[in-house]
Amino acid sequence: MYVLSDATAETAERVLRAGLAQFQHVATEVRIFSLLHSDEIEGVLREAAQVSALIIYTFVHPEQRALLETQARAYQLETVDLIGSLMGRLSDFLGAMPTGTPGLPKLNQAYFDRIEAVEFAVKHDDGQAVQGLHLADIVLVGLSRTSKTPLSTYMAQKGLKVANVPVVLGLPLPREIEQIDQARVVGLTINVGALIRIRRARLKALNMPVDTDYARRDHIMRELSYARDIFAAHPTWPVIDVSEKAIEETAAIVLRHREERLRAQQAVIEGG
Repeated sequence: MYVLSDATAETAERVLRAGLAQFQHVATEVRIFSLLHSDEIEGVLREAAQVSALIIYTFVHPEQRALLETQARAYQLETVDLIGSLMGRLSDFLGAMPTGTPGLPKLNQAYFDRIEAVEFAVKHDDGQAVQGLHLADIVLVGLSRTSKTPLSTYMAQKGLKVANVPVVLGLPLPREIEQIDQARVVGLTINVGALIRIRRARLKALNMPVDTDYARRDHIMRELSYARDIFAAHPTWPVIDVSEKAIEETAAIVLRHREERLRAQQAVIEGG
């Protein structure tokens, strides 16, 4: 599912997450595209068409909504407009036309921090730009399909700089991860059944065969064992099992660990 917005996409994401909470037994993937301009819409839809994604969007300008719907039809994509019909009913009820102003937050420091955090998450996704790991507030480490990217994006919307690094069977982690504050690193794990289900769903969405090492039980069990060995070698890292957890639930656990770390560091400073 692709969430598109001309603002922060928080409203659309919250509505979607609330709906998905009723379908926790189904493997899903959500990608967020915020602050989109008209000339960026087609590129996102072209990418979405490759996986037959459902498009959920909030655009306040009717021209942008019309453009998106036209291009979505061309790519044979299904769409859900979360705000257009509401604004139409409000306009009728209030007897006034909407201003067409996106629901952007005030341009204060928190807003710019959030934008910077989103850009950071994109730049440092899936092991990219590891030389910048020391700038991250949180570094997520885990196998493919353990929610690293959606977690990074979700927490970036809260203004946190989050990087994520994949665990790949037989490959060492980048040395840069050993050189940063280890209290910022969080491991992500998952049970074998959930990971098989998620990976197979991913392969089916891409119209690829599911009988590959990527989704085969014996291979996944070796991957999970390798990840456990890495986590055991880093005992200070909290490890969160993301099996059957919503992104918000996992993020809350990550943020709780972060708050505990910050309080502990503050106590040391005050004690010194």
